[in-house]
Amino acid sequence: MDLQNSIRVIEGFPKKGISFKDITTLLQDKDAFKYTVDKMAAYLKDKNIDIIVVPEARGFLFGAPIAYAINAGFVPVRKKGKLPCDTLKVKYYLEYGSDELEMHKDAIKPGQRVAIIDDLLATGGTISSVVKLVEEAGGKVVTIDFVIELTDLKGREKLKEYDVNSLTQYNI
Repeated sequence: MDLQNSIRVIEGFPKKGISFKDITTLLQDKDAFKYTVDKMAAYLKDKNIDIIVVPEARGFLFGAPIAYAINAGFVPVRKKGKLPCDTLKVKYYLEYGSDELEMHKDAIKPGQRVAIIDDLLATGGTISSVVKLVEEAGGKVVTIDFVIELTDLKGREKLKEYDVNSLTQYNI
């Protein structure tokens, strides 16, 4: 299945010069959504994953059903101030400023095998921050998986030490 047939591209959103990849149309297409979850789950099937770690928010839409499908736990990574217990924190930088991500300190036990899942790989900044949180907690990042990869932004290069998988790629 060619997932690009189910992903709407919106030029100039959220600002001029951006070519936004809208996954809401993929989610509405029951066959494409099932295919996406099944394909990602199949990739993880033999990797003995204990925990799926996912940054907010669109990644949650894929991470939770994939965790269920492979019988793994699910750990959300949230923006600063959204989690109620003690957290690990990482600050990361964007082209227009900085942001902070948090994960509960007790979310991952040392040695647990982790798959990180998100909807989109762009520059790799957000996911690199998630990797830092997982490793600080003592988890082992086994694989990092995306629905979409924007190859021109070279995010994969930031993650070259890891197994990186994406279902569909765009040159922006």
